[in-house]
Amino acid sequence: MSQNAPQRALSASDIRARKGGDPLVCLTAYTTPVAQIADRHCDLVLVGDSVGMVLHGLPSTLEVTMEMMILHGRAVARGIDRALMVVDMPFASYEDSPAQAFRNAARLMAETGAGAVKLEGGRHMAETIRFLVERGIPVMAHIGLTPQAVNALGGYKVQGRGADAARILEDARAVAAAGAFSVVLEKGPAALADRITAALAIPTVGIGASAGCDGQILVIDDMLGLFDAFQPKFVKRYAHLAAEADTAVAAYAQEVRARSFPAPDHVFADEGAGS
Repeated sequence: MSQNAPQRALSASDIRARKGGDPLVCLTAYTTPVAQIADRHCDLVLVGDSVGMVLHGLPSTLEVTMEMMILHGRAVARGIDRALMVVDMPFASYEDSPAQAFRNAARLMAETGAGAVKLEGGRHMAETIRFLVERGIPVMAHIGLTPQAVNALGGYKVQGRGADAARILEDARAVAAAGAFSVVLEKGPAALADRITAALAIPTVGIGASAGCDGQILVIDDMLGLFDAFQPKFVKRYAHLAAEADTAVAAYAQEVRARSFPAPDHVFADEGAGS
């Protein structure tokens, strides 16, 4: 085979097969340029409903719509060649019934080119996960802290401490048995995440969970320091781009007001008078 042949994009089956292997690198993306960067380094790129907060200024993910997810999914798809692209199912697009979930999941995949969808919930969503998987839609599950249920959970609290660990473990086993190819574990005790990772035959992807998970995911705007309204404990800032952007815009504004920009190098001469 030619060394110049295009590399096949990863599939949900490829991700599932990575259980217990090299850690899965996962990030969110919402735009084509960011997706191109993430694709060079990540195994899985999630078009997360976190887009509502980090790009649209919404107070939570609850106001995110199917139309928003499709718009950003299409943008991300233009920047993906290698990684598996997963799209979040937004709030109220899948909870009513398995049939509702199938209609909306099928639409997301058909209109974005996604390789899988992600939905939140444990035991109570197992029937829906099974319904989707049996109809050819790969599902990434999401348990622990599920942001779409933030009002029912009483805020963005750690889930699975003490006696509550049994509930999260049962959720994990239920989504795996239903056919999910992987599961996100969000904001739970590290020991519980390690226990779940050992118990499941599918990869666990941690966010505020444990380094022992089969992979890790962060919201890219958090780890780049672009979204700085708040910083969850589990976020490590690998850059501080919001501060750098503020400095750059301040310098631009100062030069415009001082008429030092544009300089002669940035403007055009008349015809025959040079460049």
